[in-house]
Amino acid sequence: MVMAAAAMSAKALTDTEQTPEGRLRTLMEGHGQILAARGPGHPLSFSTFRTLLSGDLAQLLPSGMPAEELEGIRLVTEDGLFETDLFDFEQEQRVVLRALRATTRDGRSTSSTLLQAEMDQDTVFSAMKKRGMQNQQHYVNDRSALIRHPAGQETILSRLNLPSNIRQFYKPISFESAYEQWWFACPICRWPMKVTIHGSRDTASGKVRCFHRLHADKQGASYTFKIPELGKPPVLIPGDRAPRQTGTAAVLDPNGDGPLPVPQPTPLANHVALTRGVWRWTTVPGLVEIALYDALVKRGITVALWPDVDAYDLLAEGRTPQGTRFEFRIDVKDYTSPILLAKKIQADDGDAGGARWIVVPDHREASVPLLTGVCKEFGLNVATAGDIGQMVCQKAGTPWT
Repeated sequence: MVMAAAAMSAKALTDTEQTPEGRLRTLMEGHGQILAARGPGHPLSFSTFRTLLSGDLAQLLPSGMPAEELEGIRLVTEDGLFETDLFDFEQEQRVVLRALRATTRDGRSTSSTLLQAEMDQDTVFSAMKKRGMQNQQHYVNDRSALIRHPAGQETILSRLNLPSNIRQFYKPISFESAYEQWWFACPICRWPMKVTIHGSRDTASGKVRCFHRLHADKQGASYTFKIPELGKPPVLIPGDRAPRQTGTAAVLDPNGDGPLPVPQPTPLANHVALTRGVWRWTTVPGLVEIALYDALVKRGITVALWPDVDAYDLLAEGRTPQGTRFEFRIDVKDYTSPILLAKKIQADDGDAGGARWIVVPDHREASVPLLTGVCKEFGLNVATAGDIGQMVCQKAGTPWT
């Protein structure tokens, strides 16, 4: 609380672009928070508070009170300007707190890995949102790029025109995904797959699997290989072929056009991939959104992605053969637990962004009855991705399958 109060107060003290009334209001609020931290036995006048903001922030607390986060920190430069690097540090503190809340929700424990992953996703989403507030198309382009291109050659990824605060989350391929100087992209999400070696030296063999369990266990992104000669890349051998979806789900099935292509070895050199948190919480759930978008556009439907900077996921609209206008406002929800999704919908009193359809991936069809019962109270409809695709196409007089 003290660091946050000091940061916003120092910013108000030095920011001449703010209105005088706004600056005073912020300073008074910050002063009140510092007084609360000091306690009734350690008063601090408003004028002294303003003076101390320009020095070592540890002086804001009385002697004997721990000031670890403030020790040696100065938010105002000798020129009377706000120290922007330290403002960035304050921003990072807020990211940590948001990430900690997210990863410990509902009594869950966390780890540094989970916390870092959540922090990465939080930072990327905030950066996309900020760009999107200036230009909706920036948001669409940035988010689409992270879904369609989660890994690849640095020179090619540089052409995506991502801003530096998003591009920084492309890192060298992890050692977990490397076999000597090679890596393999999942044929579904295109992110590096996990490589493991099993057995003793004479009988060793390798496995390559997507880190996302659905892709590996249900959709065919799982392979084995024999240990090759030194300096040569492995040749992947596909496992059991994944069963093909039928009915409306067949259109969006990764295996719908036949067996997945067997991934080829790619050199580690000059290749990068998104950090795991951004991949898991942007790329993976976005696959259904992008697949549904592509399929509808291919069939002549007008579709917008993430309208109003992600109020919901897709707006599909057009006219029936009789000329009547129609629209489908769709929010795609990929939750492992339908109960948790139902609780979120109840907590939000429906869909906060104005969607009228809650859509789940086809492999989560079993959750539709439960969600339908919950969503009915809020005037929301529920469907699988394949079924909503068919409904939209039926309205437009266009075949889906």
